[in-house]
Amino acid sequence: MQTAYFGGGCFWCMEAIFQRINGVKGLVSGYSNGNTENPTYEEICTGQTGHAEVLKIDFDESLISYSELLEVFIEVHDPTSLNQQGGDVGIQYRSAVFYTDEYQKEAAQVVISGIVDAVTEVSPLSVFYTAEVHHQNYYNDNQSQPYCRLVILPKIQEYFK
Repeated sequence: MQTAYFGGGCFWCMEAIFQRINGVKGLVSGYSNGNTENPTYEEICTGQTGHAEVLKIDFDESLISYSELLEVFIEVHDPTSLNQQGGDVGIQYRSAVFYTDEYQKEAAQVVISGIVDAVTEVSPLSVFYTAEVHHQNYYNDNQSQPYCRLVILPKIQEYFK
């Protein structure tokens, strides 16, 4: 089992897609690479903590490679949008790959370097804090919510069409 850390805007949107990818075995929404210990969602939304909303992805390398996960990541968000994904604006919504070893670093740099005008941060993972319980499995637990119907569902449908 391996682990990847991606920030691609709202972690609810990313989680909903990666939950449906063969080989993904576990997901945790959280906050990474900021300067406040144990931040809350309200704190990171101020933009003052420096954290990004991140998805921690545990995956089975025999079913999907890290490079394949990177390709999904690039497809499901805009790697050329600085600190914004759709209507979600702020440093916490930045595009980021937080790597845990040299292989992940090199793989991310290769993928990102192939994207014109990419602003995706490629940095070592310094810290990961699990987000509050109500942020976990958000789409699956809240499909009738307007954000889920109007923002997340169209992203799922677009990716899996």
